[in-house]
Amino acid sequence: MAKIYVETHEHRATVKAFKVEQEHRADLVVYVTDYEHRAKTDALWYYVKQDHRASTKLFWTSYEHRADLKVYFTKYEHRAGWKKGHPLQNRL
Repeated sequence: MAKIYVETHEHRATVKAFKVEQEHRADLVVYVTDYEHRAKTDALWYYVKQDHRASTKLFWTSYEHRADLKVYFTKYEHRAGWKKGHPLQNRL
């Protein structure tokens, strides 16, 4: 389940992510859903406004080399998923 809270302070985050512009560079292809009950996998994200409701506190970093996770956003739910094995798989 991926209920994501965007953290503004890096030291409070559980995951540091970097947004990539090409799908082939991503660890995870993400589809953002408008409905909390649909965020059932790591690749289907629902953003929450309170950190205590989140399964992951995420910080967006500006530096790819500092990221734990490289993310590509898709407009199509069926394209969402992990591109390859990753230590964060099933942990978001």
